Amino acid sequence: MPYSYDVPVLVLSIIVLLVWLYLLLFHGRFWQLRRFLASAERSNGQPRIAAIIPARNEADVIGRAISSLINQDVAALFLVDDNSADGTANAALAAARMSAFSDKLTVLRGTELPAGWTGKVWAMHQGCERARTLNPDYILLTDADIEHSPGNLAQLIAQAERGSYDLVSVMVKLRCDTLAEKFLIPAFVYFFFLLYPPEWVSNPARRVAGAAGGCMLLRPRAFEAAGGFEAIRGEIIDDCALAAHVKACGGRIWLGISREARSLRGYRTLTNIRQMIARTAFNQLHHSLLLLAACFAAMLLTFVVPLALVWSTNRTTGWIAVAACILMFTTYVPVLRLYRVKTLSAVTLPFAALFYMYATVYSALNYSLGKGGDWKGRTQDAPKK
Repeated sequence: MPYSYDVPVLVLSIIVLLVWLYLLLFHGRFWQLRRFLASAERSNGQPRIAAIIPARNEADVIGRAISSLINQDVAALFLVDDNSADGTANAALAAARMSAFSDKLTVLRGTELPAGWTGKVWAMHQGCERARTLNPDYILLTDADIEHSPGNLAQLIAQAERGSYDLVSVMVKLRCDTLAEKFLIPAFVYFFFLLYPPEWVSNPARRVAGAAGGCMLLRPRAFEAAGGFEAIRGEIIDDCALAAHVKACGGRIWLGISREARSLRGYRTLTNIRQMIARTAFNQLHHSLLLLAACFAAMLLTFVVPLALVWSTNRTTGWIAVAACILMFTTYVPVLRLYRVKTLSAVTLPFAALFYMYATVYSALNYSLGKGGDWKGRTQDAPKK
């Protein structure tokens, strides 16, 4: 009797359907973004907040970032100028002078990067050392390209106090204007929450720990208990590393999403987005070729195989694959709506997954060539010689 491929292909279609049933129903409900919006409430108290912004060659965006934050309830704002060559510090000071609270801003000139530290972590460490002199109730760590909505800080504080959280972070809304951004930026957010389901992040019984480094509110006591920045001095995915240390030391963490706070940085092209992914992707896999192969296989099985099986000549296999695709597209729609991208674009998710797989392999290649973690003239993740 001739061997038939129908049976193994049918089994494969059942497997991918089961994968998507699991992801839809049991993977921390990662796709239900409305559940992870930052609290709309306002804090009743007035805790003392020190904000820290590490910046390296950010003159084009730092003014708007400063303006959006300086009028909120921060006691002090420390900009750590990490040896910028484009007038970042002057742009920040000019923006501050337009406010009645210009005295809140202090510009710190970053010192030489010590061995074993990544640039951003060293800059934040210097800002934190200065902020400690104020004995703040919270430290806000935020990127130089983040434009905060008027109530953003108050919402973060309310979220922290309502849940007694030690670390609260939100994924701000990323730029999504060009065709390349509409294709890949919603997918980036989707994959991030797939990897770090917020429901699991905030659950003390689970080991999953993640944070969005663009906007993090932190209690200093929990931060010090977790070892401070020295504990993560060599990390390039510093936000998730910090969250992992805080959670491992008994701290409570919360990860969510913001509709109003946004990033000013645009990636615009496929090449730029590839570079953004490649900067950290292989590092996240701990530079393991085995994990790279496993990740590649998992992405293929989860996102590409269901669409491929739709065209199977076996009718049963095809309809099972259609069901899996419907579940996949259903989980993607909330992210598309957040970014005001057409719902029909859900069908592009398998192709976005292919691009992310390619970018991850590209990241591994860069690492092997000694170019890992390249950011504004610094290579921060290269093989040890």
